[in-house]
Amino acid sequence: MDYRKLGPSGTVVTAYCLGTMTFGAEADEAASHKLLDDYFAWGGNFIDTADVYSAGKVYSAGKSEEIIGRWLKARPTEARQAIVATKGRFPMGNGPNDIGLSRRHLSQALDDSLRRLGLEQIDLYQMHAWDALTPIEETLRFLDDAVSSGKIGYYGFSNYVGWHIAKASEIAKARGYTRPVTLQPQYNLLVRDIELEIVAACQDAGMGLLPWSPLGGGWLTGKYKRDEMPTGATRLGENPNRGGESYAPRNALERTWAIIAVVEEIAKAHGVSMAQVALGWTAAQPGITSVILGARTPEQLADNLGAMKLKLSDDDMARLNEVSAPQPLDYPYGKGGINQRHRKIEGGR
Repeated sequence: MDYRKLGPSGTVVTAYCLGTMTFGAEADEAASHKLLDDYFAWGGNFIDTADVYSAGKVYSAGKSEEIIGRWLKARPTEARQAIVATKGRFPMGNGPNDIGLSRRHLSQALDDSLRRLGLEQIDLYQMHAWDALTPIEETLRFLDDAVSSGKIGYYGFSNYVGWHIAKASEIAKARGYTRPVTLQPQYNLLVRDIELEIVAACQDAGMGLLPWSPLGGGWLTGKYKRDEMPTGATRLGENPNRGGESYAPRNALERTWAIIAVVEEIAKAHGVSMAQVALGWTAAQPGITSVILGARTPEQLADNLGAMKLKLSDDDMARLNEVSAPQPLDYPYGKGGINQRHRKIEGGR
């Protein structure tokens, strides 16, 4: 297993992280523990969860953390090596203060996560999304205090845009607070818009990237077919209108099927799965600390981890980059925009 630094910190994590959004929902406790056992047997050491996993009509929020907590307690050797990341921000109750990035909510959310996980310290505590109501200074001061008290080792963000990252990082620097180490964004061959400025903002702030949905909600595995509505035990088979992964809008884009076709061709040439090609491309992008895997079954996990052995050639990468390039935009990001002209100047120095 390839090890990489957790952003600018001295802590090292494996290049593939086990995401646990399925725990307690799509995978019961026994299946979840099997996934954890297999992942650590492969040499993995990085677990990502959130307090809201797996919220829903049947399953309660906090379930994923509880399942992980019982696994950590039963396996002290693995627990000693595990780097555990979780998140807070979304509703954990019906009250007006049971949500957000205020000191009040985060204080309760963090203590609850520590209790469910059975830990004295969470290695990486992430803000699950921006909160426009809470002053960023309040959130950053809480996080600095949490580091000082030993409740968290580091903190990061998830689903932030460029100016959120820049503002938070610069305020933390100016106030002398502990600075963020990572950002967790959606990033894959189908969704590359973070390259417009979010990646640059993270690099400027010295933050590592932890991409979620590296397989595009299953699209990049080849499981979905053109003009065939998904059925069965797949994400879109169970819910074809699932957020940004919805079948109809992506099915209508020629870009989607062009990308899938190239991924399939490269996979056949290497004798590997399409998932391994998609994961290998993501892991090789600039600034990536660890790619978050969201397997439902041991078979899926084993296939995903097989990406560690795949070495994509320069030609493979060039083909994937070309076919998946973000759609042309107008000013200021497009070909005629000043940012593009500056990049050409900088590239020629």
